[in-house]
Amino acid sequence: MRINSLQLFQFRNYQSIDIELNPEIVVLYGTNGAGKTNILESIYVGTIGKSHRTNDTSDMLMFNANESGIIVNFEKKDTPQKVNIKLFRQGSKDIRLNDMKISQKELIGTLNTVIFCPEDLQLIKGSPSGRRRFLDMEISQTSATYYHQLLQYNRLLQQRNTLLKEYRGKQNIPLDEWDIQLADMASFLVKKRLESLKKINLLIDLMNRKLTGGLENLTIGYEQTYGEEGNIIYKKEDFYDLLKQNLPQDRHRLTTSVGPHRDDLRFFSDAIDLKKFGSQGQQRTAVLSLKLSELEFIKSEVGEYPVLLLDDVLSELDELRRTNLLQFIHKRIQTVITTTDIHDFKNLPGVQFIHCQEGRIQYG
Repeated sequence: MRINSLQLFQFRNYQSIDIELNPEIVVLYGTNGAGKTNILESIYVGTIGKSHRTNDTSDMLMFNANESGIIVNFEKKDTPQKVNIKLFRQGSKDIRLNDMKISQKELIGTLNTVIFCPEDLQLIKGSPSGRRRFLDMEISQTSATYYHQLLQYNRLLQQRNTLLKEYRGKQNIPLDEWDIQLADMASFLVKKRLESLKKINLLIDLMNRKLTGGLENLTIGYEQTYGEEGNIIYKKEDFYDLLKQNLPQDRHRLTTSVGPHRDDLRFFSDAIDLKKFGSQGQQRTAVLSLKLSELEFIKSEVGEYPVLLLDDVLSELDELRRTNLLQFIHKRIQTVITTTDIHDFKNLPGVQFIHCQEGRIQYG
C-alpha cells in the first residue's frame, strides 16, 4: 500500500497544497508549529474519518473557513483509489471513496495506516482506555465486522447507563433486553480481541527480540477486573450472568461495571509487569515493538504493509532504537516522518525531503 499524493484545502494552516509522495520515506521537516503534524493528521483522517488529535471537527478547519477538504490518492494491491473528505464547521462530514459517498464506518479499512506519536510512548504507563483504543483500532482496520459491533456495543452501553440514571432509586429497571444484547456483543468483541492478541503476541515478541538482541521476551496479557482471577470471561452466557450479579453495584454507581469497555492490556518482559516495574527504556522498547508488530499484524490480515506515520518520535528514542526502526522500515514500508532535525536521514537512500514553513511546502 502506498500514498501517491495528498491535497489539502483550508485544512489547519494550509490554504491549498498538493503533495506528491515518495513511495519509500518522506521526511517532513521544519520548525515547531510549521504544520508538519497537520499533514500527518490529514492522512490519518483519510484513514478513519476523524483526527487522532481532536474530537472537534472545527479544530481542523483553517481560521474563519466554513469548510475544509482532504484528498488522498493511493494504491491498494496495485489498484488506484481515492478518498475525498469534506469537513464542515456546521454539519456532517462528506466522505467519498472513488467519488461514491460512503459512511465513516465504511471508510475504516480502506486506507490502512499506523501512526506513532510521542503520546504513544505513554501507552504502557497510561490509562486503560488508551490501550483499549489502540487494540480496537488495530482490529477495526482489518475487520469491518468488529468495528460495526464495537459501535453497536458502545451505543447499547450508553443506553443502558442512561436507564440506570433515569431509574435511579426505583426498584425495577427494565434492563433485560439491553443485557441480552450487550452480553452477545461483549462475547464477540472479547473473542476477537483474544484471537488477535494471539497473533500480536507472536509478532511483538519477535520484534522485541530484534530490538534487544534476543535478551528479553515480551508478551501482552488480557485483563478483566470482574469475574474470577485468571479466568477470562468470553461466553455470552457468562457476561449475561455477571451483568445480573453486578446490577446492585451498577445501580449505585449509575454505570455498567462488566464488559469489554472495562478490560485492559498488561505488558510483560519475561515475568516483569512493565507498567509497575519496567524501566523507561524497557517501556519504550515495548511500545516500539508494539508499533512494529502492528505493521506486521495488518500485513498478515490484509496482505500488504500499511503506510507508517511517525510524528516526531525519533527524537524521543535513543540512537540504537532509531537505527533499528529505520532499518526495519527502509525499502519495506512507505513512511511519512515529521522532524525538526534531518540528520538521521541524510545518508539514507530513497528519502524525499519536504520543508514545511508557515502553511507552505518546498521539496528538497
